[in-house]
Amino acid sequence: MSLVAIAFVIAPWTTVAAPCPGNPDALGTERVLEVDAKSTPRVGRKQFPSTLPLREKELVLTFDDGPGPGTTPRILDALKNECVRATFFLLGRNTTAHPQIARRALAEGHSIGHHSYSHPLLDRMPMAKAEAEIDRGIAADETAVYGQVRATPTTPFFRFPGFASNPALLNRMAERGIVVFGADVWASDWEPMGPDQELRLILSRIEKVGRGIVLFHDTKSQTAQMVPAFLRELKKRGYRVVHVVPAGGNAR
Repeated sequence: MSLVAIAFVIAPWTTVAAPCPGNPDALGTERVLEVDAKSTPRVGRKQFPSTLPLREKELVLTFDDGPGPGTTPRILDALKNECVRATFFLLGRNTTAHPQIARRALAEGHSIGHHSYSHPLLDRMPMAKAEAEIDRGIAADETAVYGQVRATPTTPFFRFPGFASNPALLNRMAERGIVVFGADVWASDWEPMGPDQELRLILSRIEKVGRGIVLFHDTKSQTAQMVPAFLRELKKRGYRVVHVVPAGGNAR
């Protein structure tokens, strides 16, 4: 079997919230896509040969590095207003500092993934140290969000900081049944730019790829300012949002 073997199950339901309370013209969440973590998928064509089995104009929205106290709540507000569900790849140190924001994301139906504890480039570390960093981040997230640490993360989704993985680390994540997420398109919001510039940039990139996993950072102020307009523009252009969860229907 290929190291990038992927197995997916599309959930039998097609909508999450219809109509959207208080916003009849909301973008909404079209459907839920269950990802079989036991098959150790690695998804996102920026890093891997394959991505999620999305239809034309379907997007999965993801946010890295949070929670941030001045920005993540604004993004959550925008997502809630549009009845859109996303996946947040949390940093353990930020989750420990702001557990109430992470718990809010969970309570509002978003998926909680992991992004290490302190954002080092894991491929530059000894294997044992890199895995300890991954585990520390997962433990911090699980403790803050769920109040306990499980042997396997509640949502076994992980994104490498800076996408800095290597074969040994990828194989280890595969052994543990943890999905490794890359991306298909990103906003480059780590670069200095205003919200209008970021909006134009990400929309132009989405138009080129047509579908896929979209990467933002919920700690960036320009992204927090941009997201409401971004969601409205997706609606206008006919794009649809897909929410990813682990196989078995666990949306947590």
